[in-house]
Amino acid sequence: MDLTFLFKPSTMAVIGVSTSHDSHPANVIYTKNHLRHPVRTYAVNPKGGLLNREPLYKTVGDIDGDVDMAVIAVRAEFVPQVIEQCIHKGVKGAVIISGGFSESGNHDLQQRVVDIAKEADFPFVGPNCLGIYAPDIVDTFFLPGERIIRPKKGNIGFVSQSGGVLVDQMVKFSGQGIGISLAVSIGNKAFLRETDMINWFEKDLQTRVIAFYVEGFERREGREFIKRAEACSKPIVVLKAGKSMKGIEAVSSHTASLAGDYRTFSEVMKQHCVAEAENEYELTSFCEALSCYPKGIQGNVGIVSLSGGHGVMAADACSAQQVNIPGISPETVKNIREKLSLEIREIASLANPLDLTGSCVDCDIMTSVRYLARDENIDCILALLLPYSPGISADIGARLSQVARNEGKPMIAYVPHEDKYKIIIEGFELNNIPVASSVEGAVLMVKALKRCRPC
Repeated sequence: MDLTFLFKPSTMAVIGVSTSHDSHPANVIYTKNHLRHPVRTYAVNPKGGLLNREPLYKTVGDIDGDVDMAVIAVRAEFVPQVIEQCIHKGVKGAVIISGGFSESGNHDLQQRVVDIAKEADFPFVGPNCLGIYAPDIVDTFFLPGERIIRPKKGNIGFVSQSGGVLVDQMVKFSGQGIGISLAVSIGNKAFLRETDMINWFEKDLQTRVIAFYVEGFERREGREFIKRAEACSKPIVVLKAGKSMKGIEAVSSHTASLAGDYRTFSEVMKQHCVAEAENEYELTSFCEALSCYPKGIQGNVGIVSLSGGHGVMAADACSAQQVNIPGISPETVKNIREKLSLEIREIASLANPLDLTGSCVDCDIMTSVRYLARDENIDCILALLLPYSPGISADIGARLSQVARNEGKPMIAYVPHEDKYKIIIEGFELNNIPVASSVEGAVLMVKALKRCRPC
């Protein structure tokens, strides 16, 4: 099943455009793509006529030339007929925005749509969804463009049963500087499901990490998802909803899914090295870390800090997240101490976590990271930087990144996310080093790498 025309379309028909309500979902989608995206966009309404001097086609069949995808935003009872028209036209796939299917108890209507589509091998996203956002290509979200915060183009593929969670997560990604390759709201996932998306993203060269917001599965579908995730060559992050009894009830009314036994599913994910995020904050941290280091680690971290207090907080966070802080070898301690500045050589604490004190300079941090990375007991470096320390330069991000890249071990940095420190943060990010906005966030990134280590 080729989904290229669905996720990277050149032409698109928006079916259900209103002649009287500019704020209708179909109108929002049509206008946004017609004016702001390269996809050639056609408007369809049974009345025909003109919309802002552009033709309104009575059916998708009246459009001259090929149509790669259709966005369907008509009343639920008309969707089967529209799907048949799309198939007859030769449209390659669709996004069904319309609600009123299984989530409202109309299971037979949804099954009818599925049967028509499967017989013709016509893939669709939805129904009851926002659909697709592919940066610089297409945006089927029926949300005004000026109200959406869009992440930059990047390497995270994100799939969500909830359109609201997807949009909210895009805001969080943008705030953290995380880019996406494709975002898909699958809603009731009547045709395209999570396993189909794993298949797509694994082949997509722009995607390095696959993230899911999952509410539930059909019977036995969860097992298939785990098997496919384990076989996938790219790291997978899952935020699972429906953990409580009330959450399970809400899942059923939202997308008509079966939330299932959460505890069992969570344990299975751990066994098969799928990184489960406990909340949206973890999902963001996990995606950022794995987009830089997709291979994972065993979880033995060496911590370099400019403040004893920050080292203590990191140690507590590591303990809470079951991240190991091993002792470092006497040779590593000797090598670091010999090369520290005279001003801190006798006052720095070189037990793990290392406390270089607020009197250290760039070279002290670089030396510590270099020799920690060479220690066989360490497979990841956590650098807790306080950019207000007087000896730290604006180049520390770039300089420290080069050390980490040369040594070949993952490094995660903590820098307060303030505009004043942007140059330091960019020094890391431009060198593909993840930067957390809190000590806890940095430790969560280590946790993600540990969860996605090779099984």
